[in-house]
Order: sequence, then C-alpha cells, then structure tokens
Amino acid sequence: MNAVFPRIVKSAYRKEPLITILITMGIVDALIGGFDDSWTLFVFGLGTAGIALIVRWWKIEQRVMQNEEPVKQLYLPAHSSKSALPMLSISKKKPPQ
Repeated sequence: MNAVFPRIVKSAYRKEPLITILITMGIVDALIGGFDDSWTLFVFGLGTAGIALIVRWWKIEQRVMQNEEPVKQLYLPAHSSKSALPMLSISKKKPPQ
C-alpha cells in the first residue's frame, strides 16, 4: 500500500495538478478538523475536496464528449450512379500530311 499510493498521487498530479492540490488540501483540512473537533474546518475540507472531485468528473465528461467522432456530412454520393468512361486509345493511323 505504501508503494502504490505515491504512484497514484504522482500520476494524478501530472495529469491535473490544480485539482489534485485542491483534493489533497481538502482531505488534510478535513483530517485536521476531525481530529481537533473543529467542525467548520472539517466541513470546509470536505467541501473543498468534494468540489474538486466534481470539477474533475466534469472535465472527464467533457473529454469523453469531445472524443466522439463527428458525423461526416457528404455533399456528393460515395459512388457514382453512372458507369466509368471507356479507356481512350491512340489510333495507329498516320497523321494527314
């Protein structure tokens, strides 16, 4: 557990540093407020961490929506309804003099 937790924090910090700082700050405030019986600090910490998690979830949802492929609008059909033109050949006749 000790080796896994720092890896998770480092990878999260590299991806979204501001949100990770807010989550860490909120958790620390909640822990300090819980142990010192300071309910205002406890609620403030939970609120900060909660808002940071909501913002992170919202950003992930936006990325998923942006990654969806847009619908291609085609102005011409994919294939022609007419047949292909015949191949032209060079006649071997002598040109007029």
